[in-house]
Amino acid sequence: MTTNVLLIGGGGREHAIAWKIAQSPDLGRLYAAPGNPGVAEHAECVELDIADDADVVAFCRSNTIGLVIVGPEAPLVAGLGDSLAAAGIPVFGPSADAARLEGSKGFTKDLCARHDIPTARYRRFDDAVAARDYIQAGGLPIVIKADGLAAGKGVTVAETRQDALAAIDACFAGDFGGAGAQVVIEEFLEGEEASLFCICDGERALFFGTAQDHKRAFDRDRGPNTGGMGAYSPALPMSEAMVRRTMREIVEPTLAGMKAAGTPFKGVLYAGLMLTESGPKLIEYNVRFGDPECQVLMMRLESDLLPLLLAAAMGEVPAILPQWSEKRALTVVMASEGYPGAHAKDTVIRHLPAASETTRIFHAGTQRDGDRLLAVGGRVLAVTATGASVKEAARRAYEAVEAVDWKEGFWRSDIGHRAIMTESA
Repeated sequence: MTTNVLLIGGGGREHAIAWKIAQSPDLGRLYAAPGNPGVAEHAECVELDIADDADVVAFCRSNTIGLVIVGPEAPLVAGLGDSLAAAGIPVFGPSADAARLEGSKGFTKDLCARHDIPTARYRRFDDAVAARDYIQAGGLPIVIKADGLAAGKGVTVAETRQDALAAIDACFAGDFGGAGAQVVIEEFLEGEEASLFCICDGERALFFGTAQDHKRAFDRDRGPNTGGMGAYSPALPMSEAMVRRTMREIVEPTLAGMKAAGTPFKGVLYAGLMLTESGPKLIEYNVRFGDPECQVLMMRLESDLLPLLLAAAMGEVPAILPQWSEKRALTVVMASEGYPGAHAKDTVIRHLPAASETTRIFHAGTQRDGDRLLAVGGRVLAVTATGASVKEAARRAYEAVEAVDWKEGFWRSDIGHRAIMTESA
C-alpha cells in the first residue's frame, strides 16, 4: 500500500526531503506547498495557504494524504501539527506545545534546569533596563538571544559591553518582531559546535546522524550570523562515545521531561551542541531538520526515509538504526549579495550544472519566470557533494559552484575547513 504525502515548505531543506522521499517505493503521490523549482522536479507543487490550517486539512482530506511532513519551524510553532492531528491526519512534526523547544529559548533553558541537562548558565528578561543592568555587572564575552523565532539571526555573541547593550536594545526595539519581547542572556561557552539529529515518536529517540554547520556569512567565521552558509556530515568531533553521551545526558532527559509535562515530542529533534572540555552542552534545540544540514544528511542516507517518518508520526519509531553511506557529504550555500541584510532579488541564474552520482544542487530561494530561473531569496542554492573524505567532498562541491552561472551570488570558500585540517593532521 502506498502513501500520499504533503510536504510543507519551499527551501533547500524541503528540496532535499522531496528528492529523498521520491525514491521510496512506498510513495503514492507527493505534493508540496509551496515548493520551489527544485522540489517541482519530484513533487506536484500546489497553491495552498500553509498559514490556514483549515485549508491544509481540507487539501489533505480531498487528496487522501497519509502523511504531512512539515519542513519549517513557524507552522509547527503556530500549531499546524495540532490541527492535523485533531483531524486524524498523520503529521511528522510536534504539537505547538512541544515546538516551544525551538519557539522559546527560555522555555528550553527552564526545561534544562529542571532536568539537569547540561547547558550554559542563563537569565531570562522581559525588561530592557534589568537586562542592561545585568550586562553592566557581568563578564565578557556574553551571549544575547531573542527568545522567539528569528530565522537564525536573533543571536549575538558580544565581545564588548557596547555590543551586548546594542543587542539588548535591538531585541526590545522590535528588530526581531515579537521574538525579541523577551531575551535570554547566557554565559559564553568555549569549544567546537556540532549538530545531532534524532527522529522521535513521543517516547523514543532514534539517532539520525550528525553535521557541522557554518553560521557566519564570510570566510574564517567572520561577519553576521546567518541561517547557515554550508555544512558537512558526519561531524568529525562527534565520536561514537560523544554521540552516546549526548543521547544519555541531553536528548533522553529532554524526551522524558516533555512526556512527563504532557507535551510528548514527535518529529525531528535537532540539538545544537557545544563540545566543551567538560562534555557536550546544549546550545539550543530546533524542532525540524536544519538547513543546510538536511541536504548533507539526505545525501548520505541509504535507508528509505518515508517509512521512518511515518512510523514516528504514528508513535512507532523502530529500534533499527538507519543505514548511512560511509562517504562524507558537504554543501556550500550560494547566497544573494548582501545577505543576511538587504539583498537584490529577481536576479537571473543562467546555468546550473547537471546532477551526478556525487554532486547535486538543491534549490532554496529560486523561482521560475518562463524559461528563466530567478534568485528570489537570501540563501538561493545549496551545492552538495559526497566524497571519501571531507576534502574530496569539498573539492567536488566547489567545482560545481564554479560551474554555476550566477553573477549576483556569493559564497564562503572554506566550508569544512576545520574538518579538512583534522583529516590532514
